[in-house]
Amino acid sequence: MRKLAGLVGMATAMLASPAMADTVNAATPAAPHCTATQCTYQVTAEQLLAEADRLVSLHQFDDAAPLLKALEATPKFAMERRFLQGYSAVEQGQLDQAIGLFRAILVDHPEQTRVRLELARALQMKGKYGSADHHFRLAQEDKDLPDEVVRSIRTTRGLLRDRRSFDLTVDVGLAPDSNITNGTNAESVDVNFGGFMIPLTLNPAARQRSGIGQSMVVSSSYRTRLSGRTKLLVETDGQATNYQGKASDDFALQFAAGPEIQLSENNRLTVQGLGLQRWYGGKSASTGGGARLGFQHDFESGHRLGLNVDARYAKSGFADAYTGWSLSAQAAYERVIAASMIGYVSIYGRRELLNSRSYSGHEIGTNVGIMGDLPKGISIGLSAGVSRAAYDAPLPLFSADPRKDWRYNARAQIGLRSLRLWGFSPSVTYDFNRTDSSLALYKSDRHRVRFGFARYF
Repeated sequence: MRKLAGLVGMATAMLASPAMADTVNAATPAAPHCTATQCTYQVTAEQLLAEADRLVSLHQFDDAAPLLKALEATPKFAMERRFLQGYSAVEQGQLDQAIGLFRAILVDHPEQTRVRLELARALQMKGKYGSADHHFRLAQEDKDLPDEVVRSIRTTRGLLRDRRSFDLTVDVGLAPDSNITNGTNAESVDVNFGGFMIPLTLNPAARQRSGIGQSMVVSSSYRTRLSGRTKLLVETDGQATNYQGKASDDFALQFAAGPEIQLSENNRLTVQGLGLQRWYGGKSASTGGGARLGFQHDFESGHRLGLNVDARYAKSGFADAYTGWSLSAQAAYERVIAASMIGYVSIYGRRELLNSRSYSGHEIGTNVGIMGDLPKGISIGLSAGVSRAAYDAPLPLFSADPRKDWRYNARAQIGLRSLRLWGFSPSVTYDFNRTDSSLALYKSDRHRVRFGFARYF
């Protein structure tokens, strides 16, 4: 820990004085006004701030505290005052107070790199390595940082990743949904009767239906060292959506475990076995397992490239036709595109080899998006994607040609990170999914709005 703290301190010390803004002009105070018993000095807010900055730089925190308190009456210097108070709190081991002050600055000024560096340092000292790494990653993209600071940040991030042992993400919310069954929006479909296509009106139970559900997403990871550059990585992912009644309830759980190998400073390889279980409508929908291979390269610039391939076999709980293998591959690239924004793009392919060729097929698609922080304590996430799916054989009842789909998705999320309750902030998420299928039975639109609480870095 001592080595890590030293590197972080070195990175921030290489920057200017404790003050995050330009040095404030410390003009000589006006001549004192004296009476028989006392003398008073008249100073400006700028002079008061300059003196507080000087005292903090000398680690005379008790002397600086009343000056900083007095500056609360000057909103013009709120950012500088909070920073000096946060810096003083870190140096005195008051980490929770410091983290709160630095976050308050970033609510309105997410572009302040010096503040983000100090927040990362405080989070690291608090043992929140994942959050610290996130903020260091954003900070190192500042083009104005000296090269030696960037190098120190890279080294620190490597040590942070090495120390991370357990991560937990929990997201809960209320989810109005226009199509809880993911059913068709068509009122009728054409059915093949002896070579003649006859339109049949669908029962309302077979069409899309709206509802309001409660949702939860839980993800966790645990790392423990096995030897040298190798760790055991255990991951669990669970999601649940509960609606009134059980007919459309959807629960899924995935478990992954295997070695994570640090090939070099910037390259990691994971090999994991998979176990998965899904329940739908109160019944077992599928049970299966498989294997996953992952590779990640972290560029020195803070950009990231990830490659994943997996193979899994699942036995359907509804019909044997849906039992079989699923093979997939994905490549994803991330880069910091602004002081507090990350952009990403991914391409993926999937091949399903099921017992029925009518339900077997392939899909190729892409997703793009951005996520990050805006002023006023607002966090956003925007993404969109498109894919093309084609199946191996027709469904004779509906068509003589194999099914083909165009699938579209979009998501917009907004969160208020300035409001925190037990580490969670309110968020609103809108999801849109559309399937344009060659078969009317599979055409669908789905709109979901989710009011929840999410954890932000």
